[in-house]
Amino acid sequence: MTRPLRLVAVSGGLQRPSKAAALAEHLMDLIAEEVLCEQRLVELGQLAPQLAGAVWRSHLPETVERDLVAVEQADILVVATPVYRGSYTGLFKHFFDFIHQDALIDKPVLLAATGGSERHALMIDHQLRPLFSFFQARTLPLGVYATDKDFADYRVQDEALIQRAALAVQRALPLIALTRHASPVTAEEVVAA
Repeated sequence: MTRPLRLVAVSGGLQRPSKAAALAEHLMDLIAEEVLCEQRLVELGQLAPQLAGAVWRSHLPETVERDLVAVEQADILVVATPVYRGSYTGLFKHFFDFIHQDALIDKPVLLAATGGSERHALMIDHQLRPLFSFFQARTLPLGVYATDKDFADYRVQDEALIQRAALAVQRALPLIALTRHASPVTAEEVVAA
């Protein structure tokens, strides 16, 4: 029997409820409709007090370490962040600064962002893709950008956004299928290479 894929979403939203978290959960649910997986949502706003003063990973509390390990061991990542001043949140970057630089090699990553207006839509390609290119992750073909008007009570409600999210997941499925058939590589094997 094939084990479920580990699907982890990271929301850079700083508050709860969060549109970024709502979008991440929507995308995870769409993937889970197509692929047998275990879902986990990491909400960075909830970790903020524990991350704030940390400079070294060894100084982080166990709760944050568990979330970092979950991201590093995920088979598929969904990342969603609000746009602040044209980029992802500082907390989002701070969290990913603790991820081992080889942990995301070839990992499928579905990129998503939320913002107040359409003018920030290119942030996915100009900010998120380069960050995950550094990690040598496999950013999936379509990103998903949502504005405030696309939500009602922190739920995805705009039909165009729903269709874009569904298309992003459909386009991602062939790459996700490759993940299922790839032999797992441990971090030790990557470092030794």
